Amino acid sequence: MGDSPKQTPGGHVTFVTRNSETAGIDVSTPSVARMYDWLLGGVDNYAADRQGCEELLQIAPSSKILARNNRAFLQRVVRILAQEYGIRQFIDHGSGLPTQDNVHQIAQRIDPQSRVVYVDNDPSVLALGRAALEENDRTVVLNADMRDTDQILGHPEVQDLIDFSQPVAALFVSVLHCLPDDAHPGDLVHRVAERLPAGSFLVICQLVSDRADVRNRVTELMRVATHDTWGRVREEHEVRAFFEGFDILEPGLVNVTDWRPGSDVVARPQDEEWVEWGGVARL
Repeated sequence: MGDSPKQTPGGHVTFVTRNSETAGIDVSTPSVARMYDWLLGGVDNYAADRQGCEELLQIAPSSKILARNNRAFLQRVVRILAQEYGIRQFIDHGSGLPTQDNVHQIAQRIDPQSRVVYVDNDPSVLALGRAALEENDRTVVLNADMRDTDQILGHPEVQDLIDFSQPVAALFVSVLHCLPDDAHPGDLVHRVAERLPAGSFLVICQLVSDRADVRNRVTELMRVATHDTWGRVREEHEVRAFFEGFDILEPGLVNVTDWRPGSDVVARPQDEEWVEWGGVARL
């Protein structure tokens, strides 16, 4: 069922797949999705990704704990939206590599008819995601830049899967820091919100730090590692602006570790150089 990777002398991996858009995966340059996979303890990563993570840990030693707590937040918020608010449709922007307990697995445990669109343009994500989900007819893995709202929401597969007369949860979890300021991440969020029906939800968090040295060093590292395709670590007030005009659910905008933790057991680093910060808004 899965695609088989073959490495070429030039440092590229070609996945044997039915779709040519996943071919030619560059493993010589770190991928944000594969770095995140490594931080979560995954195996779908390469030497360049691991080196990038090691350099990141030199600047922000809490990065592994932060990644795992952020993943727990994603899982928790999907479960709560499905159980308590009856959401059965999710669009996950910048979904990353598939790992245990993805959005569709959590939502479909609550209601097998739940539908999920995963959006990413990383070839590794497309290859592995489609291989993992090809037998699940209530999911779509879409090759798209998350900034292209018209392409995403107007795509035939999305139109067939998602009923836009019913509430949708749009997820922007740990992804807006990948966008530079000139991509206007706040405008993206509001553009998506304008296309969703009343009763829909926005889930937004991104990396923030109140330490200028951490913001600057991590941003510089990630931009160099990704050939200047990354955004930046921001401050809380900048993320708060993404939520302007929306009805924010309790407990408000917080370190995601503190967003309705319930009985979750979470590890906290001694020094929180940076955190994932955000929350959930209802339209």
